Amino acid sequence: MLRLDPASAAPPYEQLREQLVEQIRSGALKPGATLLPVRRLAGDLGVAPNTVARTYRELEHAGYVKGQGRRGTVVLPPPEDQGDDDAARLTRDYLRAMESLGYTPEKALSCLKQAAGLP
Repeated sequence: MLRLDPASAAPPYEQLREQLVEQIRSGALKPGATLLPVRRLAGDLGVAPNTVARTYRELEHAGYVKGQGRRGTVVLPPPEDQGDDDAARLTRDYLRAMESLGYTPEKALSCLKQAAGLP
């Protein structure tokens, strides 16, 4: 079951994306399964259809699903390059944490460069 936490610092599309990725990786969502239509899932979760559509686009870009027009969005086998996805998730988490401390993305990048000993 998909749930969104309104108190979370993560935006709804990201919360939804992370839950769907976990379900795909764990096998709870099997390859070939069809995801709920955008409008139906948006209604179930109480979010705008654009939120779900963005989630589905990001999942498709990452290779987790394939949009098939009127036939819906179908789950694919999990991609092999999960390390890249994990790195992107950790980077977003870092940026959100730095933002909560009042840092801009530019300042957060400066902190990373300094910690890595880069100019």
